[in-house]
Amino acid sequence: MSQVINKKRNTLKHPDQRVGVFIDVQNMYYSAKNLFGAKVNFGNIVKEATAGRKLIRAIAYVVSTESKEEQPFFDALYNLGIETKDKPLQIFLGGEKKADWDVGLAVDAIRFSSNLDAIVLVSGDGDYVPLVDYLRGQGKQVEVMSFGGTASGKLIEEADDFIDLSQDKAKFLIADKRYAAKKPIYPPKKI
Repeated sequence: MSQVINKKRNTLKHPDQRVGVFIDVQNMYYSAKNLFGAKVNFGNIVKEATAGRKLIRAIAYVVSTESKEEQPFFDALYNLGIETKDKPLQIFLGGEKKADWDVGLAVDAIRFSSNLDAIVLVSGDGDYVPLVDYLRGQGKQVEVMSFGGTASGKLIEEADDFIDLSQDKAKFLIADKRYAAKKPIYPPKKI
């Protein structure tokens, strides 16, 4: 997909709007890792999503493993004021692993929408297109934040607003030492 710039439909954002932020952590993690060899700065994403409005809920949908090695990450999200909902990683007989929160995130977005003016979906997954369409049909302002290189074109098209996190890598990415040698997160700044 070509570089996507921020898409605006003259979306109004004012301080009295009640906002819910719903974060598909797996989608964002793999997008940042595969595109940039980096981790995601979820704290800055929530700040940008809120945009000076009233944050009602920020929920990150995460996957837990038996080893619990991801617990420090969950604690970091909590310390940023982001609630986590976790689901155990499913391992099937053939060794295939699955961790999918699409339905859970969609149900929560619909469930909480009666108390929200704007719903911010932090994911580029095209499976959320029906959710965006439904919420907009209910009169909600739906905004999507994701990396343009992995975001569904249809999802971008359906949303009231799209913020391409790739446009400000320094703000939305954190260098990951494990991948930095393989792929730079962004070119060095010219001085």
